[in-house]
Amino acid sequence: MRIATWNVNSVNARLPTVLAWLEAARPDVVCFQEIKTVDDKFPREPFESLGYNVETHGQKTYNGVALLSKYPLSDVRRGLPGDDTDEQARYIEALIEAPRPVRVGGLYLPNGNPLGTEKFTYKLAWMARLNAHARTLLAQEEAFTLCGDDNVIPTPADARNPEAWTGDALFQPESRAAFRALRGLGLYEAGELGNQPPGTYTFWDYQAGAWQRDHGIRIDFHLLSPQAADRFTGVETHRDARDMDKPSDHVPVVVELAD
Repeated sequence: MRIATWNVNSVNARLPTVLAWLEAARPDVVCFQEIKTVDDKFPREPFESLGYNVETHGQKTYNGVALLSKYPLSDVRRGLPGDDTDEQARYIEALIEAPRPVRVGGLYLPNGNPLGTEKFTYKLAWMARLNAHARTLLAQEEAFTLCGDDNVIPTPADARNPEAWTGDALFQPESRAAFRALRGLGLYEAGELGNQPPGTYTFWDYQAGAWQRDHGIRIDFHLLSPQAADRFTGVETHRDARDMDKPSDHVPVVVELAD
């Protein structure tokens, strides 16, 4: 089973690019972040024509996540538990009803900038809620991945120019500690399992020639439960997608699990 995560940075604005990548890469399951549309404006038909079942958790203009699967989807959850007042569309989860089922949680973790504002407080609170939910999932002892745009640069090795990010919420000690705590629950990061080399970045800003100068960062991850890690056979970071027509500033990351 091939499971992809991709922050598409507006699904309607980049629809031809997204569809072209899907047709070439042919993942079985896809998690999109930043779809930037309400549910009824999501372009379901083109994805359904490629054989995908579609579930969305949208929001006008901002955020929004979607989950696509060539297998049936069940037990669909929209929104991260822990705060009933949170109106931001940042989490979607479902059980993928494959011959060997796997649960997939697609997430768009808050950016947190600027520092010193409620946005950074919200980021850390959201990460605490994600940690609590991951504990609940781990207690079920099933194969799952929490995948998406984590908006955290875990280590200096995950940035071409780490010094350029010292004042950014993505690289703060608190953000990195919260990410370590999440992994410390017993989750396995696919890039490490697959021995991806240093410089395997997933995001390049549109500004200042970041892509052309390879000033990238690695912030998109698959975090696997032990049961999913036992089925892990490989991971691919599709860097070439950043060079497509009207690209997202992120590229897809695809994990492969044994059927």
